[in-house]
Amino acid sequence: MKFLFFGATTLLLSAASVNAQSSGQIRAGLNLANVSVNDNGRVDDANMLTTFHVGFLGNVPLAGDYLSLQPGLLFTGKGSKIQNGEPNENGYFKQTSNPFYLEVPLNFVVKAPIGSENKFYAGAGPYIAMGIAGKNKTEGRTILGTYNNEKDITFSNDDPTTLSEEEGAGFGILKRFDYGLNGTVGIEGKSIVLGVNYGLGLAKLQSGSNNNQDNNNKHRVLGITVGFKL
Repeated sequence: MKFLFFGATTLLLSAASVNAQSSGQIRAGLNLANVSVNDNGRVDDANMLTTFHVGFLGNVPLAGDYLSLQPGLLFTGKGSKIQNGEPNENGYFKQTSNPFYLEVPLNFVVKAPIGSENKFYAGAGPYIAMGIAGKNKTEGRTILGTYNNEKDITFSNDDPTTLSEEEGAGFGILKRFDYGLNGTVGIEGKSIVLGVNYGLGLAKLQSGSNNNQDNNNKHRVLGITVGFKL
């Protein structure tokens, strides 16, 4: 059911883009991912994890060249890391969690011309995402030598149509579905788009947890992206 839900959402967004005779862009870039560490949603910059995103973004004009709806489908990495010491030191320890999601953003974007061919744009909107892969990695060094451990991330078998419960929840399991809000700004040229995006997660990572309890343990992702217009 979870794949049916996500697939139907994607098809609806794709159909809206085609029917509006929209343009689009292939985009890819760098993610600086983190996870909030307190009830107010603060992050620890030392925990930032470098990962990536790639995908397609549509552009459905709503008011000429000045207002657009931009649905998309992205393969995007999130997560965070914990590190103590340096790799050549005894006592060194590093643990990373890097889940990957199929994400559907839906942003409303305002554009303003800069010269004859370039535009400044800014926008915001919601996103939904489904976890499909990822790794938890641990490495370190002791007086006895180095060690490494790698394990696939386990996601819950949550069915989003059952709103009052979460199937497959358990210790060490991430929630299958993430959702939140996007903000984006950048420069759009004749064929290339340069932008910065920020994803504010509203769903807790750990399965069985209450999303509305506080803003701790939620995704925070800063993305730097390059798009090539189709």
